[in-house]
Amino acid sequence: MGVDYKIKQKAVFFDRDGVINKAAVVDGKPFPPANVDELEIIEGVEHGIEALKTARYKVFIVTNQPDVARGKTSKASILEINEYLKNKLRIDEISCCFHDEPDDCNCRKPKPGMILDLANRWNIDLSESFLIGDRWRDILSAKNAGVRSILIDYNYDEQYETPDFSSTSFEHAINYILNPLNYHSK
Repeated sequence: MGVDYKIKQKAVFFDRDGVINKAAVVDGKPFPPANVDELEIIEGVEHGIEALKTARYKVFIVTNQPDVARGKTSKASILEINEYLKNKLRIDEISCCFHDEPDDCNCRKPKPGMILDLANRWNIDLSESFLIGDRWRDILSAKNAGVRSILIDYNYDEQYETPDFSSTSFEHAINYILNPLNYHSK
């Protein structure tokens, strides 16, 4: 009849393209790299993730990759990019949705499936966790999962969802998480 007294952990969930690595912006819309050769990690990401790990955060990437379902890229290319990032950046796990909008799956952001699955498997306290993204789907997914949302705002030409905190850079977003008293509340 034992009660599990295991302490829940805090986490930061990151979108991938535009947050961890650069996205190609065409006509105000971001696009992912096609392969590892096109991958460019955003400045400050490695240091920021190390700072989160030192502060005992679990670090995850949750990424929609609908170009697989659309036939524009291979699943193998996406998995190669993910494996490279996981090894280079000390990411605990990467969760990836390969579906497109018509599939209506629970893992495709803005639905919270990827976040909730990781939280369940890693014993994550969602109320003490964050999601950092660069698009409305990320922010709405965070809200749907019950985590605090941080938008890195690149002024994309698309709909907008109000985050808990709006940031100008990866470094700024990490500083907000690690030093919240330095920032005014909304």
